[in-house]
Amino acid sequence: MDILTRIRWQDLVDIILVWVLLYRVLLLIKGTRAVQMLIGIGVLLVVSLVAGYFKLYTFDWLIQSFWAYIIIAVIILFQPEIRRALAHMGKAPFFTFTTAEELKSLDEIIKSAASLSARKIGALIVLERDTSLKDYIEIGTYLDARISRELILSVFHPTSPIHDGALVINGNKVLAAGCFLPISFRPDIDRNLGTRHRAALAITEETDCVTVVVSEETGDISVTREGEIERKLDTTLLRNILTDIFTESGKTPQ
Repeated sequence: MDILTRIRWQDLVDIILVWVLLYRVLLLIKGTRAVQMLIGIGVLLVVSLVAGYFKLYTFDWLIQSFWAYIIIAVIILFQPEIRRALAHMGKAPFFTFTTAEELKSLDEIIKSAASLSARKIGALIVLERDTSLKDYIEIGTYLDARISRELILSVFHPTSPIHDGALVINGNKVLAAGCFLPISFRPDIDRNLGTRHRAALAITEETDCVTVVVSEETGDISVTREGEIERKLDTTLLRNILTDIFTESGKTPQ
């Protein structure tokens, strides 16, 4: 009873805040390479404790020297995860707003992907969310046009001078086309994936956007988000994934 009386309300708030912080960090790194890196750091921590317990002074000194640089190492190794975490700050994940007009825009994107897939025309469509893609838009051709299947098909037609770049969409508008994105050189990426897919993975590692990719070789439709890819989607799966992403996050691409 004495222990309970000594617990302050501030202690409860402190525990809850720490629990929420750890939970959010685990959600951010779930399914990413950061999990394996954290396991490696955990192994080093256990080795350090064992070396100290058995008084292995030289080995313990080497481990302790490494810990002096661990902060810099974490920042370098976890760059994509850190960028994504900072990009997600300030978002309100508990409220969702999806208007009929925004769903119509998603429908136009889905129809376009289906048409491009049937004709085996390569395409990379980027759906901007909270993180601005202004730097990439400025490199491309500015359009500022309303979304339509006809517009998207014309942009990616093989005879179009801007068909090789990415198409950036914000809300109901096609902002720019022919945008050049960074390329991911992660060793775990399937070697069968081409430049479009690697660019789609790279941009979603650096920002919170979502991309729709159509393969020029196979016509397969893929979606990338948070540095992960879902491949060989039909229109039903594509519709479900995009709807779930934007209604769950509380922000359709606007």
